[in-house]
Amino acid sequence: MKWSYRVARVAGIDIRVHATFAFVLVFGAVQWGVPHGAPGAAFGVLAMLFLFGCVVLHELGHSLVARAFALPVREIVLLPIGGVAKLEKNPEKPLHELLIALAGPLVNVGLALLLALAVDGATLQALNEKGLVGDKPLVPSAETLVLWLLAANVSLAVFNMIPAFPLDGGRVLRALLAMGMGFPRATRTAAAIGQVLAVGLGVFAIVTGQMLLALIAFLIFIGAGQEQAEEQARSVLSTLRVGDAYNKYALTLSPGDHVSRVVDYILTSYQPDFAVLQGTQLLGAVTRQDVLKALATDGRDQYVAGIMDRDVTRVQASEPLDAVRRLMLEKGVRIVGVFDAERYLGLVSLEDLSEALLVVTFVERQNALRRAAEGPQEM
Repeated sequence: MKWSYRVARVAGIDIRVHATFAFVLVFGAVQWGVPHGAPGAAFGVLAMLFLFGCVVLHELGHSLVARAFALPVREIVLLPIGGVAKLEKNPEKPLHELLIALAGPLVNVGLALLLALAVDGATLQALNEKGLVGDKPLVPSAETLVLWLLAANVSLAVFNMIPAFPLDGGRVLRALLAMGMGFPRATRTAAAIGQVLAVGLGVFAIVTGQMLLALIAFLIFIGAGQEQAEEQARSVLSTLRVGDAYNKYALTLSPGDHVSRVVDYILTSYQPDFAVLQGTQLLGAVTRQDVLKALATDGRDQYVAGIMDRDVTRVQASEPLDAVRRLMLEKGVRIVGVFDAERYLGLVSLEDLSEALLVVTFVERQNALRRAAEGPQEM
């Protein structure tokens, strides 16, 4: 993920922190620093670091169970809204998804129980004196941190089990439904349930004036829709191969061509991306954006070799389109070169994948409507 930086590696899994995570530390510093000054600000930063340490353990719970089912985990990324464990592929068996989804909240339950052991009578007495129990204001202290983390882990476990995507509870619900109806239908059902819950939560938040809760409800609603769209894309594109999607009649360039030729090709063919070939060997690729940048600087007489991207990701024509789509999104690339072993075939872009998804989805929908109109077949 862009703007994320590796800070650790645990059990062979990279732990990365997104640049926007700094806002979490600022929030903690302000929340505790305003009433308690510099010591409170330091406490707030420390509390947030401990909290996200618990989030890392939560995501490691998901990751280690996933690896037990031979599902490689690429990395864990910490964002202001929480953590994301990135699996190289999704579980294909409902039971596997169920156990992976439950692992994270169970880690938080375990942490809460461990922290609860530290909250004995003496700790509660100290908390009462320092202002965490009762109506006294919060005061930064070791006892406060322990009970705050205890409450935070309980909240993480409970919140994540809400049966709505993208929360763990949504995945638990889908896994249970998929045991009887398959992943595509289970995803649609779970996403619909999650969006209904999100609307209810949003209405409650607005009526009670809790704007942060309303924002969370909005994010859950959007996340549920995205999960449904992702499952639809995965279901459709996994049935196709890269060799089904590339343009077999695409125009190509030579490294000695001028930018002016690319401009002519774009205007006459509406083709946005061009492979640069030396004979049958792929040297690189030129996109419409590359051409626009060249026109803004050195003009139409610049050579294609000077503006092409030489680092084109290569995929095999036999690979599933869904796997290639996930690879492109992960690497942040728009186009890939398609090969049959070492023989270059063509380019495939994210737009090509979207078009393939649109066409196949439309055809499937038309076939479903036709079957519904024809009614049950007589035997």
